[in-house]
Amino acid sequence: MDIDTFWDIIEGARAGAAGAAGAGEPLDEVLVKQLAERPTQTILEYAERFDELHDALYRWDVWAAAYLIGGGCSDDSFIDFRAGVIASGRAWYRRVTTDPDSLAAHPEAVETADAGARSETLFYEEMNYAAGAAFERITGNADSFYEAWLDFRTTETEGDGAADMGEDFDFDDDEEMSRRLPRLAAVFLGTNPEPLRASPSVRSEPAGG
Repeated sequence: MDIDTFWDIIEGARAGAAGAAGAGEPLDEVLVKQLAERPTQTILEYAERFDELHDALYRWDVWAAAYLIGGGCSDDSFIDFRAGVIASGRAWYRRVTTDPDSLAAHPEAVETADAGARSETLFYEEMNYAAGAAFERITGNADSFYEAWLDFRTTETEGDGAADMGEDFDFDDDEEMSRRLPRLAAVFLGTNPEPLRASPSVRSEPAGG
């Protein structure tokens, strides 16, 4: 599956969720429903692209943004946050990979700052399991995806080596966070942003690599 097809699937689900807003159907449920209408091979290819994009967000600066927005961000929460960035669509994904501080303008981050509560849409746990849920819907077997995934991955070339997370820094150092993420710090730490930017974010000490 090429990257354009992957994003077409995400955007199609987002459009479906928006259209079903009155019925209260969440994005992940629309995505599962739409994936379940496709061949199982396509679902596996979707999962592969999802993992690639998810892994590409495994960076200290993105984690710092999640830390600010979430008022702390554990390993598990950072998994969910990266899924939430993907769920936000291609345009937001590109913005975040280019400049995590741009999340200061994300509607869910703004709402989080106003409400003082973590956004379940930006920390979107269920998005991580959409491929497995679609497989189960097709096969009726909760383990079918993981069995197929293991077979699928053994036929693919997997990269080795640890991900390059960039430069580590102290998320609890407000001055450092303000320097690196001025817009997010202005929103979540109440600092004065530099003229270039203005953004929100919040995290907990990342554990593991």
